[in-house]
Amino acid sequence: MKETEFDSIADDYHVQHARNIAGSGESPEYFHNYKIADAAAICRRYGVEAQAILDFGSGIGNSIPAMREHFPAASLTCADVSQRSLDLSKSRYPGAEVAALIAGETLPFEDETFDLAFSACVFHHIPHEEHAGWLRELRRVTKRGGLLVIFEHNPWNPLTVRAVNTCPFDVNARLIAAPALKASVAAAGYEPLATWYRIFFPRALAALRPLEKFMHGLPVGAQYCAIARR
Repeated sequence: MKETEFDSIADDYHVQHARNIAGSGESPEYFHNYKIADAAAICRRYGVEAQAILDFGSGIGNSIPAMREHFPAASLTCADVSQRSLDLSKSRYPGAEVAALIAGETLPFEDETFDLAFSACVFHHIPHEEHAGWLRELRRVTKRGGLLVIFEHNPWNPLTVRAVNTCPFDVNARLIAAPALKASVAAAGYEPLATWYRIFFPRALAALRPLEKFMHGLPVGAQYCAIARR
């Protein structure tokens, strides 16, 4: 997806997203929050104090409320190729977060700036041949010992595939299987640590969700999380 495409969908993104996931019984906020809660749990598990966080492909700022809740002492940088999305993010959630426009093929940050590089359902919008370059850039700006946490849609889940295929802003999306993303992350110089599969139960079966922490290895969840360390 190009910058102009993101600009053109920014104003309608939240409404379109809510409509697209209605079958899950959940709001967009549920999906944003679980990812950030997972990221916080991952930092605790691997002993990383995330004082500086990069949200790569931050869009209209949907992760900001959960970031403030789960990482209250951290500085958050929201980076995106869409200036319109960054502007909407600032207007929706005024605060201390830094907004950074990504222009060209590099990230506008110094080496080893962030303790945690986070990305939520962004890489399926990036042409696969460009993944290596952006993963190398993410590694460059991650501190030694810092973490990379990438959430993506699981192409092995038929309901996920259907949702993506019927979503207006996913028209140019190409889903990535977890093993392929893990291989790309390793090739970029990160140390892969784990892959967590997530979202097994819709709201109607929410009582079963506590079981999901025991199901991370089952490759049928609607989404997955690739975890790696620099």
